[in-house]
Amino acid sequence: MDLVPALQEPLKKVLGPATAKVMAEHLGLHTVGDLLHHYPRRYEERGQLTHLADLPMDEHVTVVAQVADARLHTFASAKAPRGKGQRLEVTITDGSGRLQLVFFGNGVHKPHKELLPGTRAMFAGKVSVFNHRLQLAHPAYELLRGDSEETVETWAGALIPIYPATAKLESWKIGKAVQTVLPSAQEALDPLPDTLRAGRGLLPLPEALLKIHRPHTKADIADARARLKWDEAFVLQVALARRRHAETQLPAVPRVPRPDGILTAFDDRLPFTLTEGQRKVSEEIFADLATAHPMHRLLQGEVGSGKTMVALRAMLAVVDAGGQAAMLAPTEVLAQQHHRSVTEMMGELAEGGMLGGAEHATKVVLLTGSMGTAARRQALLDLATGEAGIVIGTHALIEDKVQFHDLGLVVVDEQHRFGVEQRDALRGKGKQPPHLLVMTATPIPRTVAMTVFGDLETSVLDQLPAGRSPIASHVVPAADKPHFLARAWERVREEVANGHQAYVVCPRIGDEEDDPKKSGKKKTPEDEAEKRPPLAVLDVADQLGRGPLKGLKVEVLHGRMHPDDKDAVMRRFAAGETDVLVATTVIEVGVNVPNATAMVIMDADRFGVSQLHQLRGRVGRGSAPGLCLLVTEMPEASAARQRLGAVASTLDGFELSRIDLEQRREGDVLGQAQSGARSSLRVLAVIEDEEVIAEARQEAATVVAADPDLTGLPALRTALDALLDEEREQYLEKG
Repeated sequence: MDLVPALQEPLKKVLGPATAKVMAEHLGLHTVGDLLHHYPRRYEERGQLTHLADLPMDEHVTVVAQVADARLHTFASAKAPRGKGQRLEVTITDGSGRLQLVFFGNGVHKPHKELLPGTRAMFAGKVSVFNHRLQLAHPAYELLRGDSEETVETWAGALIPIYPATAKLESWKIGKAVQTVLPSAQEALDPLPDTLRAGRGLLPLPEALLKIHRPHTKADIADARARLKWDEAFVLQVALARRRHAETQLPAVPRVPRPDGILTAFDDRLPFTLTEGQRKVSEEIFADLATAHPMHRLLQGEVGSGKTMVALRAMLAVVDAGGQAAMLAPTEVLAQQHHRSVTEMMGELAEGGMLGGAEHATKVVLLTGSMGTAARRQALLDLATGEAGIVIGTHALIEDKVQFHDLGLVVVDEQHRFGVEQRDALRGKGKQPPHLLVMTATPIPRTVAMTVFGDLETSVLDQLPAGRSPIASHVVPAADKPHFLARAWERVREEVANGHQAYVVCPRIGDEEDDPKKSGKKKTPEDEAEKRPPLAVLDVADQLGRGPLKGLKVEVLHGRMHPDDKDAVMRRFAAGETDVLVATTVIEVGVNVPNATAMVIMDADRFGVSQLHQLRGRVGRGSAPGLCLLVTEMPEASAARQRLGAVASTLDGFELSRIDLEQRREGDVLGQAQSGARSSLRVLAVIEDEEVIAEARQEAATVVAADPDLTGLPALRTALDALLDEEREQYLEKG
């Protein structure tokens, strides 16, 4: 984070090329500064042993334990036919649980000499199961003798730091490398303003770095972490505060609706009253639209909480004020559906310029990539002349040819599918930057909203409109209890017999080509043991049509179908002509068929928590209760089953998004964690550190208001430049 000469020193100069190469390739660490910010994951106490019962499967772990016994076996094999093969089995213990270590071949000699009963050591390897017992095969190890100079020197103090490591570089080797560069920590530039640091009693940065890597007491660790969390939260919030500040400097046309215009006419013809939440959020939006700089608001709402209604009222307010509104949807299916539902809700108010159109009516046009030339030409003309007050479309809206008469509001549906380029391109279509409303149905905990969507003000719709039915969710353990799966298909038949419809969701389409790279490779035992490939739409639809759902009308829907075919399938399903739709997650967003009451999700463990919640929201949209069955073959004790249990136990999306985050770890929140490389959050836990983030946000706003360019805070400026390297800058921009 701190780009100063000593900390910018490349690791290959300090540690040698071999170690530096592994650190760069496997841990994303290139400079002394990077290594100093690679903090220990946890600490072991010198006299204590790791609790072995809690080890995660298939993960690379480092444990401190004691050897209980070691036995050398000989056996015959293809390589050693005369019974000369050797296998060393070492059992290590933490006093309660046990873990088996296995060494083969020539690799048995050194551990056979060194790992004697009673020896303590650190062991690192991947946890697997063999014969129903946990084991580490060929682990690396480091003896904890505590007598030789070097060991005592390296592991000074009673606390042994355990670093996030890889199979190529064990934790203790990282520890030794840190020891080498630790003196440079003295030269770390402190990004926190002195008054803030002193006011909150935080350690100076060099001291925090020393204490996190070489703590003598648990209090050292706590102090160091408290300080480093503040760095991360504060620098990130300063980045967001500066973006908000820049946005407030832009001009925008205030849009105030006429008192007796199209909005009033629309409200008058609504067959129901708006919920308290819808009214409150609409007021927030109208207040923003009336200001002279662009609104930037995130509208969060559970599936079915009536976000589209709120967005439509905002669009009508802008039309009333003489402007145009554009709604951007991520897929054609969704754009067509929004267009259908908006024109239905508006009735004759959507028939501007037509016979039978109401007095205040406007035109609502659809613009997608697959439209015919004539329809497209007419839509473009309506936009350019201002005849169309509302346009709904996919990113076809962003093309150069599309000209607006006076674009006043952009509504983006499902933010995470849109990048900054698209947001900017649409903004450029207005005479002045248009107002922006972003809608998402993925519930985002407050702290994540402050962290990821920190440049947007947030509104939340948390009430469901009256008349929505509860959804019952159950886990179907297909492997443990196959009769449960049979019962699931019976339930689908029962729903259809009662005049309803059902979805069956699968993770895969099923006509994928086999990857030549994969098939050419020799399979390792791990690959063989790998779970079977995820179930596919085409296979499942075929099996159901011939088997448990025989006689019902079953159709398939997936992303690789031609847009017209997709639309035709959706139309037949919406019209009730299809009983069961077997689909991929293309139905996740926005598909609205009130008559669909049941959903069976195959291989549910292959989906994330939030995604399952999104999918489930597609049923129970009418007056009949919904049913969601989560089918899995994972064993009862697995983490995947616990995750599914959590989804089945609550319909509260915010609660589930917390669970999701806690399980996925924070890095993903800022995009990058999939790579396992550096996430910009190392010690800050988005869920647990809510207070730190909220306070850092306030402090950041104060600092930026007083000094937007940070001229008086060069160290903070440097830290900011390091945080906002290209990739992260883009990620934050994309929201």
